[in-house]
Amino acid sequence: MNRYSFKFSWLITFQLIILISFVNSVSFVESFNADFGYLMQSNSQKQSSIRESQLKIVNEWKYLDFEYPTFVERQRAIMNGDFIPKNNLPLGIDVHKNRLFITTPRWKDGVPASLGTIPFPTRELSPAIKPYPNWEAHGNPYNPDCSKLISVYRTTVDTCNRLWLIDSGVINATININQICPPKIVAFDLNADKTIVRYDLPKSQVKEDSLHSNIIVEVGNHCEDAHAIVADVWRFGLIVYSLAKNRSWRVTNYNFAPNPVASDFKIYGLNFQWLDGVFGMSISYDHQSKQRVLYFHPMASFKEFIVSTELLLTESLWEINSQDNAKYFFSIGDRGYNSQSSTSGIARNGVMFYTQVHRDNIGCWDTAKPYTRANLGMLLDPDVSSTLIQFPNDLKVDEGETQSVWIMSNRLPIYLYSQLDYSEINFRILRGDVNMIINSTICNPANVYGNGSKSAIVSIEEGQCY
Repeated sequence: MNRYSFKFSWLITFQLIILISFVNSVSFVESFNADFGYLMQSNSQKQSSIRESQLKIVNEWKYLDFEYPTFVERQRAIMNGDFIPKNNLPLGIDVHKNRLFITTPRWKDGVPASLGTIPFPTRELSPAIKPYPNWEAHGNPYNPDCSKLISVYRTTVDTCNRLWLIDSGVINATININQICPPKIVAFDLNADKTIVRYDLPKSQVKEDSLHSNIIVEVGNHCEDAHAIVADVWRFGLIVYSLAKNRSWRVTNYNFAPNPVASDFKIYGLNFQWLDGVFGMSISYDHQSKQRVLYFHPMASFKEFIVSTELLLTESLWEINSQDNAKYFFSIGDRGYNSQSSTSGIARNGVMFYTQVHRDNIGCWDTAKPYTRANLGMLLDPDVSSTLIQFPNDLKVDEGETQSVWIMSNRLPIYLYSQLDYSEINFRILRGDVNMIINSTICNPANVYGNGSKSAIVSIEEGQCY
């Protein structure tokens, strides 16, 4: 028996005193806990509200419009079915200086151009989109000229003021896949708005039913030392293009494949299956391995993976037996159930931002910390996020002096499988200051732990209980 034990032989009077004191102390503790819990909850809600206010709406639309040379030409396009406003959906977002770039894939009929710009800042909240670089650069899907832009999914801006894009060459992908042109990589000089790269992917690197939907660029010591990396989301591979060599090669790995458990989506009352493979990509310097790395994840997955960019960019390693390189692709962690993500981006401070399409939210992670759920944060409170973001589809981190994260929210599942209400806001572009929006989150590199407690690393495989 230790010094904290009570003996039943103590006087009854003393027991009653202890009992009364205990009851009073319980009441005090309960009251304190209730007040403390309220303060903690209030503080959490306050911090989330602050972050929400820092995520600004830049533009929003009920439906998209395009900037035609004349009103008569716009009306003629509508009458001919070349422009059906309700069939246009913004997918990709990018920013360069005073312009935003928006992609509009030709998922349905009536999409007149597949890449456009709007000014930033703009006087209008819902501006018409101006085709980039001009109307003549966009092909007619019914009489295709494959030297022109057909169906652009996503873009990326590199450090050399170039806009890169992947043109899938696919129209009506949601109805009956129609590959009317070979997929191609295109790059523009943003200072002159001129095409500087047009590269058709070789037939040997394009599989049946391939869909190339995302692109990222790694620039070496000079602007000519550049490699574009393109994701084949439906046939689970990467295409690496060398600007200096004007040549490409295909990279394969089993970690590019989707997980069937994560392919089931239940969003906005809709239930659908997307077996989308490798999709989200972001490049950064890894301090642990002291090398540049590509972070990636399939869309239908809860995991994040990593591979050295040097491995991907060395063409000779992929000429014979690519299976020898499989061991250099690593899973670094798991986000948990319903954590499917489309795109991601990494800021200069090492913080990764990634979409959370099932949660109408944006996740964040300080890449200097282990990829554990204790280190994964959310920018918005779940109770309020869906009022601001509805299906965050694309995300970019710009290269400004003070960096911002840009988000495209577009209600894609409703567009594909139901009917958008065009009396409501359906599409939004949002912007948040990188440093301000992570200030009170675990993603802030200055924060070791979110609540001051110790953490433990627990490995849980996809499909297990969460």
